[in-house]
Amino acid sequence: MKPYFSMTTLATACLLGSSLVASQAIAQTTINLGYNGAPDADKNAVHVFAANLKTLVEEKTDGEIQLQLYPNSMLGEEQERMEQAMSSPMLNVASFAGVSPLVDEIFVSAIPFLFDDFDAARSFFDEGSYWQEVEKALQERAGIDMLAVVEEGGFLAFTNNKKPISHPDDFEGLRFRAMDPSQVALYEAFGASGTPIPWTEVYMALRTGVADGQMNPPMYIILGSLHEVQDYLTLANIQYSNQFLVGNSQMIESWEEETRNAFMEAVAEANQQAREHNESKVDERIAYLEEQGMEVIRPSEDDLTAFREIGQPAYLEWLSERNIDQRWIDMALEDAGMSDLLD
Repeated sequence: MKPYFSMTTLATACLLGSSLVASQAIAQTTINLGYNGAPDADKNAVHVFAANLKTLVEEKTDGEIQLQLYPNSMLGEEQERMEQAMSSPMLNVASFAGVSPLVDEIFVSAIPFLFDDFDAARSFFDEGSYWQEVEKALQERAGIDMLAVVEEGGFLAFTNNKKPISHPDDFEGLRFRAMDPSQVALYEAFGASGTPIPWTEVYMALRTGVADGQMNPPMYIILGSLHEVQDYLTLANIQYSNQFLVGNSQMIESWEEETRNAFMEAVAEANQQAREHNESKVDERIAYLEEQGMEVIRPSEDDLTAFREIGQPAYLEWLSERNIDQRWIDMALEDAGMSDLLD
C-alpha cells in the first residue's frame, strides 16, 4: 500500500511547523481537536472522550485553553489531520492508519489476542515500556506528543453479509474492508482478502459489494449504521479497539508548566471517564445490534483457539516482513505477559 507520508512530506511539515508553531502557539488559546465519527455520545466513544476533554481542559486551565471540536473528519482524513498536527498547534484523535506511517512499530500493539480483557490492555498502554518507546519515537520523528490511548468501543468483532463466521475456515473466499495493512495480513491468514478503505467510505463499500465484511467494535458498527448492510456479527474479540490523542509537541512545550500540568490532568481524567462509559455500554450495544436483526455468533473456546493459533504466528511473520526490529516485539510481549510467544 502506498505510504501516507513520504520523507519529503515529513520534512516539509516539520520545517513549516518550526515557524508556524513558534508564531502561533503562545498567542492561540483556541485549539482545534479533530476526530472521526459523529458528535453523538450514544454512538461514538471517541466523541464522549473529546466532549469531556473540552469541558475539563477549559475548567482546569481557567479558560486559558479552549478546545474547538471537529468531529466527522471535518478537518480531513487521517493523513491530512496528522500533517496538520505536525505543522500547526492542534490536537487530533488518530487511528492506526494515522500513526503507523510515522511509527510503524505501533502495529506490534495489535498482535491478535494480546489482551484478555480491558484491565490488561489498559495496563499495557498506561505502564508498559514498549508504549513509552512508541511515545518517544513519535515525538522524535514527527514532533507530535502521544497524549492518551482512547478506547473506541471495546474489542474488535467481525461482520459480513454472506454467512455466519465461527471458525477461521469460514473466511475462505470473502472480501473484507481493512483499516490498514495489518488487517489485510490478518484476513489473508484466515483465507480471505483485504482492501484498505477509509472509514468514511465503508458503508457504501459494504452496500455495493466492494467488500463483504469488515472488523470493528460494536460501537463503530452502530455509528456507521453497518447493521443495515451486514447480517452477521462474530464476537471473536481478536484485538483491543483504540485510537490515539496526539498533539503538536511545540505547542504543548510552549505552555507554562502550570497550564501544561492542568491540561495533562484533564486528559487523564477525560480518558478515565471515557473508559468507564465505554465498558458499561459494550453488552448494550451487542444487544442493540441483535435487535436490529444481526445474527450474533459467539465462537467456542476451540474456535477461539483456532483463531489464535492461526492469527498470532501469521501476524508476527507479517511484522518481521515489515522489518520491525525484534526488540519492539520482545518489549510488547513482555509487557503483555506473553513472553512464551518468543520461544
